[in-house]
Amino acid sequence: MASTLSLIGKRRFGPLFATLFCGAFNDNLYRTSMVLIVIYGIYADPGQEATFSAVAGGLFILPFFLFSALAGQLADSHDKAAIIRHVKSAEIAIMALGAIGLVLKSVPLLLAMLFATGLQSTIFGPIKYALLPQHLKKDEVLGGTGLVEAATYVAILVGIVVGGLVIYTDATGTLSAGWGAFLVILTAIVGRLFAGHVPPAPPETATDRLKLDWNILRSTTRLLSEFLHRPRIRLAIVCISLFWAMGTMLAAIFPPLVKNALGADPGVATLFLASFSVGVAIGSVVINRLLKGEVSARYSHWAAIGMMAFVADLVRRTSGFEGAAAGTMPVSDFLAAPSGLLILVDLFFIAALAGMYVVPLYAYLTTHVAPGETARAVAANNVVNSGLMVAASLALTASYAASITVTQSLWIVFGFGLVAAWFGWRLHRLVD
Repeated sequence: MASTLSLIGKRRFGPLFATLFCGAFNDNLYRTSMVLIVIYGIYADPGQEATFSAVAGGLFILPFFLFSALAGQLADSHDKAAIIRHVKSAEIAIMALGAIGLVLKSVPLLLAMLFATGLQSTIFGPIKYALLPQHLKKDEVLGGTGLVEAATYVAILVGIVVGGLVIYTDATGTLSAGWGAFLVILTAIVGRLFAGHVPPAPPETATDRLKLDWNILRSTTRLLSEFLHRPRIRLAIVCISLFWAMGTMLAAIFPPLVKNALGADPGVATLFLASFSVGVAIGSVVINRLLKGEVSARYSHWAAIGMMAFVADLVRRTSGFEGAAAGTMPVSDFLAAPSGLLILVDLFFIAALAGMYVVPLYAYLTTHVAPGETARAVAANNVVNSGLMVAASLALTASYAASITVTQSLWIVFGFGLVAAWFGWRLHRLVD
């Protein structure tokens, strides 16, 4: 564990770690501020709120589906460190416009910048994983991947907490996100400074002549064909994609679940997301200790089964929860309720098991393709990820249209988890 953490102090990993931490923090600071200001400060209808939450999640994911193939080509054919610097420079402009949307409470501008942050993450995604086998030793990749996941979810936690804190009632009695507007710009600038210290990561010799294909449909089809015909890589990608589909649904379910099913205020919504983020971060580090640096999928299907046990318990506890009027119960009253703390325990273990499930899968994906195609393999994974995540968002939207309650929609997550366990078992049988 100590040797893994020591990577943070090395230039071949530390600046990347800090850059992605700032990026994940800023994305979630912005998204949390946006969702809370819209749900608690603009809309007053449960159907509108649930639909907005699901649509916002899908809109953030859409760029991954459209542009991942191009992002993978860029990362495998150009210096990855240079691309990171360009992406972080663009983030400053994106967050400046997002800040205006927060101040003006402009839903169209907020959603447009949410799409832009998704595009930025689409370009950055293949790079952060492809850099690991390029800059780390073989026995450091699993630990580095765990640190990347842990950093991402700790950053999500901090971003969620801060995103909830910066929503305040101003002198006129209305909700405001002025501090959030300031912080998203400041964080973008800090992230750009860290990005300037990421060591060069030029393309592998085999990809020096890689030509960029700007035709989105053709390049995406070619990318998927290149990697999905390999059985082991295909199974790893499907397993990872099911993880992100479940995460997307849970992130969309939490705000309306807290407000309307539990009757709790924004502080409890923040606590939900924070508990989930801490769990994933801890699970991401624990799995490296269990596997002792070995890249293996032998625990993934068991982790998925455990996740579903806690999802079922979460449904039971939230269904029987006696809440207050919509959006009025403070954190103290929620924690004092008979099932309040146990609901958070369910969320924590769902997330911890999710981290244990996904980290070895990413490590397997990035170490079982040729060095010159690592970014494109991650990009192919992101295309499938985004497809399942958009499908998950659409499934939630359709369930709400069919008058399924927010609590009942957790059974959709349960179903995805069972499928994840089956695919995880198949991958384990094939590769271990």
